[in-house]
Amino acid sequence: MKQNAVLVVASLLSILLLTLHITDDIVRGISKAEPSNIALLVLVVLLYGTLVLGERPSGHVIMLLVGLFAAGMPVIHMRGAHYGEIAKSAGGFFFVWTLWALGGLGGLTFILSARGLWSLQPGRPR
Repeated sequence: MKQNAVLVVASLLSILLLTLHITDDIVRGISKAEPSNIALLVLVVLLYGTLVLGERPSGHVIMLLVGLFAAGMPVIHMRGAHYGEIAKSAGGFFFVWTLWALGGLGGLTFILSARGLWSLQPGRPR
């Protein structure tokens, strides 16, 4: 499979897991449920960068950010004071699983997008 195809799939899966996890955060009261369209706009930009700009440097930068956001989610939550309580609560398995999946997949997305950016530099073999 082409490296860029793997990057796009990893980025899309990271975005899917990010939306599921953020939704879980809102349902649990960790994040506020605000009627703001900014989060929707960010989601559109992340999807556009992944699906439409995937071959361009700007798309790789956007996917790099997706990977960074996804990989950072477990770091943020696992240091929280209520992490153990949430893990033991109803739905805690899903909460913890998405954190692990986000960490691994986000790290992969970050690495693949950084490699892709490196290979897109002028004078580099593709």
